[in-house]
Amino acid sequence: METMTVERVIAAPIKDVFSWLTTTTNYTASPLILRCRLTRHGESAPYGVGAVRNHLWLIGWFRERITQYDPPYATEYIVERSLPPSRHELGRMTFTEVDGGTHVRWTTRAEIPVPLLGPFLTRRLARPVITGTFRNILDAANTALTQRR
Repeated sequence: METMTVERVIAAPIKDVFSWLTTTTNYTASPLILRCRLTRHGESAPYGVGAVRNHLWLIGWFRERITQYDPPYATEYIVERSLPPSRHELGRMTFTEVDGGTHVRWTTRAEIPVPLLGPFLTRRLARPVITGTFRNILDAANTALTQRR
């Protein structure tokens, strides 16, 4: 299992950053994201605990379930199904107020479940693609949130 983390400071208030990044339909502002849909609302909020979201990215299709929702500080999810197939233990975003905006830390732990080649494919193929996609989404959030101001 490979742990991947991307961090960024976005020059916007924590509540705005949390809201933008947990509303995954916003991800289509990134050219790498084709479609995002909320298919089941969460218990306390649309993207709260229990919410199910489907994402079609250039790298594949993912059905995710929200497992933690603590606005505006953290959210966690798991990927229940994906094409191509993957194993996923954790997806987490944390948000911290800092001088000049909000520090976002996006961590995921996943692997490509291929016998013998899985660790190599995860490290050499999946890691750069996933972290690049996360960076691209954070760039889109930064652009959207700082152009509003």
